[in-house]
Amino acid sequence: MLGERLRALAPEAAAGPEAIAVVRAPGRVNLIGEYTDFNLGYVLPAAIDREIRIAFVASDDRRVVLHRSDSGERGEFDLDRLPARQGSWLDYAVGVAWALTRAGHRLRGVRAVIGSNLPTGAGLSSSAAIELAIARALLASPGPELDPMSLARLAQVAENQFVGVQSGLMDQFAVACGRAGAALLLDCRSLDWQPVGLPLDRVALVVCDSGQARALASSAYNVRRAQCEAAVAELARHDPRVRSLRDVSIGFLDVATRAGWLDALVLKRATHVVHENQRVIDTMAALAAGDLAAVGALFAASHASLRDLFEVSSPALDALVEIAVATPGVVAARMTGAGFGGCTVNLVEPDALPALRAAVEGVYAGRTGFSPRVFPVTPVAGAGFIDG
Repeated sequence: MLGERLRALAPEAAAGPEAIAVVRAPGRVNLIGEYTDFNLGYVLPAAIDREIRIAFVASDDRRVVLHRSDSGERGEFDLDRLPARQGSWLDYAVGVAWALTRAGHRLRGVRAVIGSNLPTGAGLSSSAAIELAIARALLASPGPELDPMSLARLAQVAENQFVGVQSGLMDQFAVACGRAGAALLLDCRSLDWQPVGLPLDRVALVVCDSGQARALASSAYNVRRAQCEAAVAELARHDPRVRSLRDVSIGFLDVATRAGWLDALVLKRATHVVHENQRVIDTMAALAAGDLAAVGALFAASHASLRDLFEVSSPALDALVEIAVATPGVVAARMTGAGFGGCTVNLVEPDALPALRAAVEGVYAGRTGFSPRVFPVTPVAGAGFIDG
């Protein structure tokens, strides 16, 4: 399908089907570990079977021409004269080209069509998916010129330094390194990671899209990161071993709280991160023990903390969680991603999925004014080339 659109939109580049390559990059859902990545803690995301695909042909010139099949938009740029950031979707492609070029990688011009069944603005990492897909298309060799983690780190550089969002590595890592049927535990300090089996025979992984789009680059994301850095700076005055909130134990934070070392708002942000990091570890233990009730309690605590301490939830997300936990058979529910709109992640007994969908569709719109979507997702492999 995308190949046919490519031939229609760029006939000068597509001589035949054999010239067309297709790369896919999945979205991601984070089970738990929100805002811990840039604080060098732990995260537990999974790549999912909602994805971006790019059909492309290499060109003899240095121009990159991208057509979006969803909106009909076209964007283009010259690899030898990269444009400045413009505040549009094209920035992610230009930023990846900038980061790859700066790192010394050979790039090629392409003519491409982008297709997607991954909702944009929903907190499922459409930005990281487009970054990883574009990176694979632009690299002059079609093979794995870079290992997935290295490519993820360069995509993060593009988002941090070109697009201007001070995100951690989690999104790009999950999109690049996903494993079929598993979540991924990432230590954001050492970058050690491992696949984590999920009890998919007992629960389905279900996303509820709030219908409230979020614009991460213009949100309070960067403000939250600055507040975490302020907490680190103050706590390091009392213990120079503190270099990130990863280094702060719950006990040490209790000491800081009693001593009044942190501004009240900064303390709220730090409290979320320190306890959220522990929740990732506790969730791992609960999954290993098959204790889904404990997982549900940890999801609930995470959502409450993101709502009350980190203040990145929204009434729409809160409503989705409330509806979900009131539905029999829903084991766990919480907001996922950076918040300010977007999605929730839910663990749902398979027989309860119709009841959850009916509850959300019957109640949510009247409470919020937004139109929701409820869909199960499956953990899949990370970004790469496919046939056809």
